[in-house]
Amino acid sequence: MWLMTEDRLESMAVGAGILGTGGGGNPYRGRLVARRHLREGRPITIAVPEEVPDDARVVSVGGMGAPVIGIERIIRGDEALCALRALEALMGAAFDYVIPGEIGGGNSTIPMVVSALSGLPVIDADGMGRAFPELQMSTFAVYGGACTPAALCDYKHNTVLFPNSADARTLERQARAVTVAMGGAASFALSPMSGAEMRARSVLGTLSFAEQIGAAVRGARLLHDDPIAAGARTAGGALLFRGKVVDVERRLVAGFARGNLRLEGVAEWRGDTLQIDFQNENLVARDGAGRLVATVPDLICVLDDTNGEPITTEIVRYGLRVSVLGIPAPHLLTTPQGLAVFGPRAFGYDADYLPLPAQYAAETVRRQA
Repeated sequence: MWLMTEDRLESMAVGAGILGTGGGGNPYRGRLVARRHLREGRPITIAVPEEVPDDARVVSVGGMGAPVIGIERIIRGDEALCALRALEALMGAAFDYVIPGEIGGGNSTIPMVVSALSGLPVIDADGMGRAFPELQMSTFAVYGGACTPAALCDYKHNTVLFPNSADARTLERQARAVTVAMGGAASFALSPMSGAEMRARSVLGTLSFAEQIGAAVRGARLLHDDPIAAGARTAGGALLFRGKVVDVERRLVAGFARGNLRLEGVAEWRGDTLQIDFQNENLVARDGAGRLVATVPDLICVLDDTNGEPITTEIVRYGLRVSVLGIPAPHLLTTPQGLAVFGPRAFGYDADYLPLPAQYAAETVRRQA
């Protein structure tokens, strides 16, 4: 185990924002809340997955809803802990560890706050390796885990329990309806599992991976190097596009932020365009001819072109100069089981997943033609 520090928290939040692919909640506010707890002397403990006992009781915590609500509405900060305690009361047993539902964005910091308030360690792993908009889009569920019993809690501590939903998709529909009724955002505790099940069903090492990415970006800023390149190298990704945001279409639908943004290229992409569709998170990117450049489950990350700061879908706006990174998805997302839930067809696109390295090669050939 190791203790989170303010510096590591800052790096982790930047990296998690990048891995959030535009969603997962804005990391800024969660970072402020977690930092306040550290400054007030409440430790945040991180557990290495391999050290978690097989029979340990683990639960996933985080937030769901529309990102724009999450950034506009004031929170109490203990909503996820309230959901966890309600789930413990329902199950008649206490949990030993918490694990992020997803590493992306603000959902990386919610477990940190729960750790500070409860003393429970946060496991260095998650159920996505990025962020996705729906509850069934989790490796916990894809690889055999039950999402229920589960609990939701809002900023007024209104709490709803789901003792036994039929499956993860059913829980998503039920919990989404409740979240909309709660004003569009809520915190959850769900997917109870053992330590052994956690290791078999999780993307391991993602908190430390996010920290490494964020540290590379922050270090490059200090050295006046290129933070985009530093982040891409550390994440194992590559630059897909560099341009200016010239149009954003965004709407709030059934608890999701849906829409698209269009970029006009600069530098070697001058004269080209790129369109990115999103549902909380960035899903697919197309060039000016309508050809796919990248698709889920690979990560499509929009960063500020000057400092490498991640730009989430609820704050992207006209005129921003951005770089778009492509980062290959974790292996658990690209198996046949994974692609059935995480791939482009799961979001309604009539296209198969084409891994990013193949896309990079195709793009190079196109530009040389």
